[in-house]
Amino acid sequence: MTDTLTIRRPDDWHLHFRDDEVMQAVVPYTARQFGRAIVMPNLSPPVTDTASASAYRSRILAAVPEGVDFMPLMTCYLTDNTDPEDLADGAKAGVFTAAKLYPANATTNSAHGVSDVAKIYPVLEAMERADIVLCVHGEVTDNDIDVFDREAEFIERHMRAIVRDFPSLRVVFEHITTSDAVDFVMAASDNVAATITPQHLHINRNAMLVGGIQPHNYCLPVAKREGHRLALRKAATSGATKFFLGTDSAPHLRSAKESSCGCAGIFNAPFALESYLTVFDEEEALEHFEAFASLNGPRFYRVPVHDQTITLERGDTHVPQTIAMAGEEIVPWHAGEMLSWRISS
Repeated sequence: MTDTLTIRRPDDWHLHFRDDEVMQAVVPYTARQFGRAIVMPNLSPPVTDTASASAYRSRILAAVPEGVDFMPLMTCYLTDNTDPEDLADGAKAGVFTAAKLYPANATTNSAHGVSDVAKIYPVLEAMERADIVLCVHGEVTDNDIDVFDREAEFIERHMRAIVRDFPSLRVVFEHITTSDAVDFVMAASDNVAATITPQHLHINRNAMLVGGIQPHNYCLPVAKREGHRLALRKAATSGATKFFLGTDSAPHLRSAKESSCGCAGIFNAPFALESYLTVFDEEEALEHFEAFASLNGPRFYRVPVHDQTITLERGDTHVPQTIAMAGEEIVPWHAGEMLSWRISS
């Protein structure tokens, strides 16, 4: 049995920092573990141009603890009116690493998102020419489509068309939740990859609905049936280079989660690596963890792998019930549980 695991320092290829007091509180949790992170742009107002992305990056860097080496990688929030020239210029200047497609009203602060994918085809053409990565929240938002079917429907309506019409565009299908998405990514070209969250590896939809509504297990896309969870675990732990770590850590204060209209999002940043590694251990796939956490993402985004390493060891990690934040408290992922791995260095 392996009791310690040393890997190259990992990156988080999908997360939310929010802004202001909450951002200042959550950034250190990510910087403690990860060298880089793809930062989502769905603030209010959203990060839709180079100037706002540069300013947001500066605020994030100011929240990184002194002596910690961490780099936020910024994304542009695509709208029906995104300026392709500004996006390309922002990428050339090193401000934008990717652009994010949110279907309008698909998730938190996505009201300004894309109403019709066809409207952004000129932007996608510019991104393909400039080799800018497209990150996709892959759900349709039609009221007549069941919330548990929206990812599969998005694949048929939009993802197949995007990868067909822009074959050189690098596309990340973010926080996939279904076997449909796993199959799509595996069958697509090497320009298509996917991130997988820890929560979608641990829970199915029963965790939200059995024994009463469980708001701290509610995120978007929602967890699906058990068969989908098992397909995600198989994909993540398989060693396939198309899948990599993206926590989708999304902090909401406890008062916003435990309300009459609770917010979607799971704050998993404090114990993200321990959570993922528990899954790989259960699947007897520790030999594939470094690729998933530290190698596949840099390869796809075409950035160097980190020289530094991080070591995890077997040992109890107690996750607190709550964490004080912004004058209130937040409930972390795995609250009250004991995880069997911990970061040792």
